[in-house]
Amino acid sequence: MSDLYWLSEAQMARLRPYFPKSHGVPRVDGRRVLSGIIFINRNGLRWRDAPREYGPHKTLYNRWKRWSDMGVFARIMTGLAAEAPDNKTISIDATYLKAHRTASSLGSKKGGVDV
Repeated sequence: MSDLYWLSEAQMARLRPYFPKSHGVPRVDGRRVLSGIIFINRNGLRWRDAPREYGPHKTLYNRWKRWSDMGVFARIMTGLAAEAPDNKTISIDATYLKAHRTASSLGSKKGGVDV
């Protein structure tokens, strides 16, 4: 797949300080995982639809969930905003993600609506 998204090494070097340190257990490639998380969110895909180049979809989800719960992504946004010398506003429009999650959660659950 030629349209995959990959963070550059320079981008990863800038983001790496915001991530938790490994505690002796070797991790999978952080650049691959974060690039996969961005790809999934950017394209509104289900985790299981992640291209295999990013690794197992369960790894992507688990890392996204753990990092979200730990506030890693919030620290990244705060840190990057603080680095901006002109104090301009940084924002991310994630409204399509909410719509995607809402639509996908309306499946054929008990009492749900089939779409």
